[in-house]
Amino acid sequence: MDNSFFIEVGVLQKNHIGERICGDVFLTRKIKEENRTVVVLSDGMGHGVKANLLATLTATMAINFTAEHKDVHKIAEIIMNTLPVCSERKISYATFTIIDIEDNGQTTIINYDNPQCIIVRNEEELKPDWHTIKIDSQDKRSNEIQACSFKALKEDRIIMLTDGITQSGLGKGKYLLGFGWENTRDMVLSQITSHPDISATKLASVIVNRAHTNDEYQSKDDISTVVVYFREPRKLLLCSGPPFDKEKDEYLGNKVKDFKGKKIICGGTTADIISEKLNLPIEDTLEFDDHDLPPISHMEGVELVTEGILTLSKVSGILEKYNDRTELGKGPADSIIKLLLESDEIYLCIGTAINVAHQDPNLPVELEIRRSVAKKIASLLEEKFLKEVTLEFI
Repeated sequence: MDNSFFIEVGVLQKNHIGERICGDVFLTRKIKEENRTVVVLSDGMGHGVKANLLATLTATMAINFTAEHKDVHKIAEIIMNTLPVCSERKISYATFTIIDIEDNGQTTIINYDNPQCIIVRNEEELKPDWHTIKIDSQDKRSNEIQACSFKALKEDRIIMLTDGITQSGLGKGKYLLGFGWENTRDMVLSQITSHPDISATKLASVIVNRAHTNDEYQSKDDISTVVVYFREPRKLLLCSGPPFDKEKDEYLGNKVKDFKGKKIICGGTTADIISEKLNLPIEDTLEFDDHDLPPISHMEGVELVTEGILTLSKVSGILEKYNDRTELGKGPADSIIKLLLESDEIYLCIGTAINVAHQDPNLPVELEIRRSVAKKIASLLEEKFLKEVTLEFI
């Protein structure tokens, strides 16, 4: 895991007025074994289901070919010659932007007919050398693709746009010719100057909401913005379960003491071990915010102390069903999820001593042993929430 920076990806989209599905498609993939991140944004011609299908085809090809390390020219050529062409206007039915980020920060951007990416460094626009890739095709469509490469640094940002942003407000009011790329860039720079720590998701929402305002809240096109933010990682350690070997208790205590980041302890026995090794008292509470779970406890230097397997099982279930409309409460499981989602690098330290009580056949069948629950949580955090997860069993 490269600790020099974390790549936060934030996105916001608004559909064309009256449509239930967006004609712009965003995809991202982390290739863990190579520590690469690939981000794609495609805009299908028109709006609605047809546009979404065309953009999905384009984005899927783009992310798969890029993940396979195909040459930039080859990726562009395959996509361009696969996409259907409008018979009247002789243009492709979808645009695309691809960002490929390697483990050392080396970044390649390929752009076809989307507005050019806005790249920000030190609160100013970064202007890498863009070059043109000419694609051999038998039709009469535009066959030039723009590409650039540069090495990203911590606090850099890349903003991907569809033309729903730059053409917002077209034909009315102040922006008869549309909001434009320059106005979008200036707004982005102003936001970052005023709020240097603004998150990727927040910046994306500011841009999209401005475009929606320009359209007087009646979007005449699908509106999408993706922000890629290279920043200091937020770290979290979650410990649950006593070690299989009691001699490892010292190791567990030192791991909590030395960790630079937020900490969660799940399990009474685990908390007792850490309390003893670090000479930190546990303060119990009567905060029954979730009637399914015991109340939380407090320990100096630890964000949250909860019950173990019941709480983790509920965390796993909530993560599995989590979506944009999920509302989290104040209970122990909800509090853990809030901390997990606020973090970038998550370390799960799981003890493997078996608690005999959890082998009782009268307990609910969904109550899995700690190891299985931990693996499921790690998988969900990696695949669904794009977190960097390290899972250690002791």
